[in-house]
Amino acid sequence: MTKGKLLTTPSRLLKLIVPLNTLDKNSDRKDVEPLALLVHPHQPLSYLERLIQSELPTITNDKGESKIPEVHFRAEDSQQDEIDPNKKKTDDTNEDMHEDYKDDLKGTEFDGKSEKKEKLGKKSELKFGNLGEGGVESYSRLGHEGPSAGEGHGPRKFVRWSSSTEIGDFIRDAARGKEFAVEIEGAPEEIRIAVPSFNDRTHYLRLRLRKTASKIIDLAVTKKECDMQAHRGAQRVAIGGAGALITYWYVVYRLTFETDLGWDTMEPVTYLVGLSTLICGYLWFLYHNREVSYRSALNLTISRRQTKLYADKGFDIQKWDALIEEANNYRREIKQIANEYDVDWDEKQDEKDEKVTEAMAKVRKDKQNERKDKDGNEEDDD
Repeated sequence: MTKGKLLTTPSRLLKLIVPLNTLDKNSDRKDVEPLALLVHPHQPLSYLERLIQSELPTITNDKGESKIPEVHFRAEDSQQDEIDPNKKKTDDTNEDMHEDYKDDLKGTEFDGKSEKKEKLGKKSELKFGNLGEGGVESYSRLGHEGPSAGEGHGPRKFVRWSSSTEIGDFIRDAARGKEFAVEIEGAPEEIRIAVPSFNDRTHYLRLRLRKTASKIIDLAVTKKECDMQAHRGAQRVAIGGAGALITYWYVVYRLTFETDLGWDTMEPVTYLVGLSTLICGYLWFLYHNREVSYRSALNLTISRRQTKLYADKGFDIQKWDALIEEANNYRREIKQIANEYDVDWDEKQDEKDEKVTEAMAKVRKDKQNERKDKDGNEEDDD
């Protein structure tokens, strides 16, 4: 009963199961019920500390006074060495501990030129946590799924974390090892908590994304058929408009050069036709509140045709938009956790189909363009 675990829940909270043993009086401890706590990743460790303290009995200090036991959270140190500023770190140690990171640096671009790390020189060489110096922190992101950072480097060493640290940040850092420790004042032993990996943290989010993607796939086929028909219809309208313009040009040419009307008669006619086109374009702008352009007219034709086809096929565009928005929200949360764990997440495996990925990417691109246009308009107003 000195082992606990941290679980991911469908409500996106973290469920901490921890056995609170302050007195070692039970030989087998099988009758000690562990405590379950629900915490949010953005809450500080001090909140979790208060939750645990509220379940603990008071202890007596050296002066005979009762007090609430202190609770500390410790995670495995990334270096697994004693912090000694006077100890020199050899190149061999740096090579062994960060070989994987050095391989990633090969071919990295610096100032527009691709160079290998071996040619950068000592001044430009990245430092990975030299003892007594600053450096670059490293993460394994595997949690209980991967080997402990202490394996192969001697005894495991832990560092105590400030209670003001967010729980999510603490778990991300503790994911380099298999577990973190909860140290309770007066307890016979510290409690080790198994750390969730990236797959654990995103388990329910990825399940929801897959479920939403399955619904999108069923609607994507119908939407694609309607969109293709609408584009073909708009294309026919555009070709018809081009034919009308060519016909108009041919009629003006024949009447001007091959009849007795001549240019003296046709000039006012072409002028009035052009002026009528300008007036009709302005009225079209007032009615539709859209700029007068061929692209705008084409988009309006496609939009109306799509609406009609959606109604005929029984396609609910509001349901489609809601599913795409929901899937993008799940994707954004998973991406955020992937960035925290420094994991390359392949979203296509959970989105199941290329059509789903394209539909979600299109919505994100449209929103991004809308934000750019809005920002541009605001700058023009300023």
